[in-house]
Amino acid sequence: MSDDVPVTAAPEGLRGEEGTDPAGRPGSPADRPWTALWVTALALPPLALLAAASWFGRWVRPGADDWCFLPAVRDDGVTGLVGTFYLDDNGRIANALLVGAYAKFQVAGHQWFPLVSGVLVLAVLWTVAVLALRRARLRTPRGLPLLLAALTAALFLFVTPNTYKTFYWPAASVSHTLPPVLACAALIPFLLARSRRGRAVALAVAALMGAFLATLSEETAIVVVVVLLTALLLAGRVVPAPDRGFVRRWCAAGIAGTAAGAVVLVTSPGSMRRRERFGAETASLLAPDSLTASLRAFAEIAVTVATTWQYVGAVAAGVLLGLLCRRADGTPPRPPADWPLLTAAGMLALLVSGYLCTVIAYPVFGDRVSDPSANRLWNDYLLLYVILLAGAGALLGLGLRRLTHRTAPAKAVCAALCVLVCVGPAVSLTNLETAMRARAEKWDAQDRRLREGAEAGKRVMPYERLVISNMLEPFSQGGRSYWPGGCVADLYGLDRVTDEARSAP
Repeated sequence: MSDDVPVTAAPEGLRGEEGTDPAGRPGSPADRPWTALWVTALALPPLALLAAASWFGRWVRPGADDWCFLPAVRDDGVTGLVGTFYLDDNGRIANALLVGAYAKFQVAGHQWFPLVSGVLVLAVLWTVAVLALRRARLRTPRGLPLLLAALTAALFLFVTPNTYKTFYWPAASVSHTLPPVLACAALIPFLLARSRRGRAVALAVAALMGAFLATLSEETAIVVVVVLLTALLLAGRVVPAPDRGFVRRWCAAGIAGTAAGAVVLVTSPGSMRRRERFGAETASLLAPDSLTASLRAFAEIAVTVATTWQYVGAVAAGVLLGLLCRRADGTPPRPPADWPLLTAAGMLALLVSGYLCTVIAYPVFGDRVSDPSANRLWNDYLLLYVILLAGAGALLGLGLRRLTHRTAPAKAVCAALCVLVCVGPAVSLTNLETAMRARAEKWDAQDRRLREGAEAGKRVMPYERLVISNMLEPFSQGGRSYWPGGCVADLYGLDRVTDEARSAP
């Protein structure tokens, strides 16, 4: 497995470079075939995690909001769902489009979603890694961009308190997992832009993607704006003069597009209804009690994430990048002159965006916003966290390279960490697959029973709660909450479902 024969079919023009320097002399040790072999081998564990998780997706069955999306798309189509979101639910037009795209295929759409989303995440991160290294004029061993992408994807998707809600629940993935990945995808035309036409395309994509993300996920839109503002402010210090104007225009285009999409969202009837329903008006969001509670909740989230040791894998992969990359002439690159500024700015952007995401989520979720069961809300800025860790690791690797020529021990430690961080998620995924399979068997049996009962003319039937990973089911809160029982009844053509646990003798 290598960058030349990519699993996810990265574009042929994005292949890594290997071999000799421009003068034809043998390159650094990073050019040796053995280096490319062991670096590529390190990508196998996270790739195996992605492959296994995608295969386990065949056991996914609808739950929570999915119950309501299925009959809505079946009866009114994707356009009907878009209208419902815009006029009644939350105003998220782009969100409705993506939800409708998988709900159109009913249960099969839920089963295929993990595979499609997993391939998309890996392909985007891999392409961005290759292009970013090429734009920086850095050469690496074959397989290193794939390692960076695969490990970042695995840490982002599977090192969470609730992998089911992050990866397997399509509704949550569309709202919080895929949006930051789509934001990264907007970097591709930016990194490819060379000509005037290419730069015009990059600007247009930045504006359109910003508008799309604003009507897909408010939290990701906040992260995007904070990051782009940070880049805009730093451009004068860290971007070379020839590219400075384009970088500034690109950031401005992204911010303008996001603002335009936010206007569409905020002024929609659905968004206004949602704010009224949850008491999330501007005055409530900015109330001192709400801001203080959000800060406390974000501090709890930060402690949880910072103490999750598996994220050290991103640092390890970054250190390998710093130790193995070189310039076109084979010489090792120096750390950026403004690395302290870049480090501080990245950390500040992460903290500010994470806190603001918590602020807008707090009125809806309250103190549960920091609970592990609501970890999907963290994903909007969690990908940024993993990427920043990899960047910090690269700086460490470059610094270590300047301090000593004996880098073999550091490479060995980092290689071991890249493998070890995949062990825990592998065990968790195996346990989750067992639970998913058991639920799927019961779900399929109940599905047949409800359909057969409806065909026989029954109007009211009992429903067994089939809970997995703290997903909501009808008759939660000790049977007091009926939602989404009405959607279950709509799906099967019933008037009502009853709680089987209470009706059982």
